[in-house]
Amino acid sequence: MEQRIGFGYDVHQLAKERKLILGGVDIPSEVGLLGHSDADVLLHAVCDALLGAAALGDIGKHFPDTDERYKGINSLTLLEHVYHLLQEKKYSIGNIDSTIVLEKPKISPYVDEMKKKISSVLKIKIDQISIKATTSEKLGFIGSGEGAVAYAVTLIFRENK
Repeated sequence: MEQRIGFGYDVHQLAKERKLILGGVDIPSEVGLLGHSDADVLLHAVCDALLGAAALGDIGKHFPDTDERYKGINSLTLLEHVYHLLQEKKYSIGNIDSTIVLEKPKISPYVDEMKKKISSVLKIKIDQISIKATTSEKLGFIGSGEGAVAYAVTLIFRENK
């Protein structure tokens, strides 16, 4: 069996008059993430981790921010496209481990819903997905409320022919 590990990272600025979408979940907040799509840092990091594990490039290669087709797009749609790319290459997902770094609001009440959405798109069990949340203890651009970061690592595999 071939096993591969992928790592993903994404960062977006926080801005007023934007929705805060994380893991496909609309989280009540005074500010949201700024970006060409819905700016879901968690799903972008997961997409990059999966693409990287399969050596398929990165999210910018597949969904460039210069392409109007992706303006405002729901990142669950991007994740679904990545899933199909993995299916074409006969990869299965072992697990996803991720961390969101955001000073506020608290994310923990929404983690189960995020996991449900991700597991539904990727057709994996909820217990194959870990989503953790932390702050930067008021340090740096995250601590001052200017942005958010997400990290993801994933294991994919395929049976040897």
